[in-house]
Amino acid sequence: MTENEKLQVMEKVVDVLRTIYDPEIPVDVYSLGLIYKIDIDDSNYVHIDMTLTAPNCPASDFIMEDIRQKVNGISEVEGAEIRLVFEPEWNQDMMSEEAKLELGFL
Repeated sequence: MTENEKLQVMEKVVDVLRTIYDPEIPVDVYSLGLIYKIDIDDSNYVHIDMTLTAPNCPASDFIMEDIRQKVNGISEVEGAEIRLVFEPEWNQDMMSEEAKLELGFL
């Protein structure tokens, strides 16, 4: 896979992540800053490190499975591994400007 092809797949992954919402927050997981790392290896396997707004989030399983299913639905993707991490701890400064505006933080 060339770097250009990886970039195209990365854009598709980000587009998919922008369709996934925490059921309690009207902003997508990517704009919330919950996605810490996206890596695509040479076999088109996507590795995502993500966090949650709170460690005891009741929707964590739902959100992670939604991400896994939708990323796996991208034709170029061979598989997806979603890893939940809590370092660094998430805070509101990690949100995009649009998310802050949407939630009334600006």
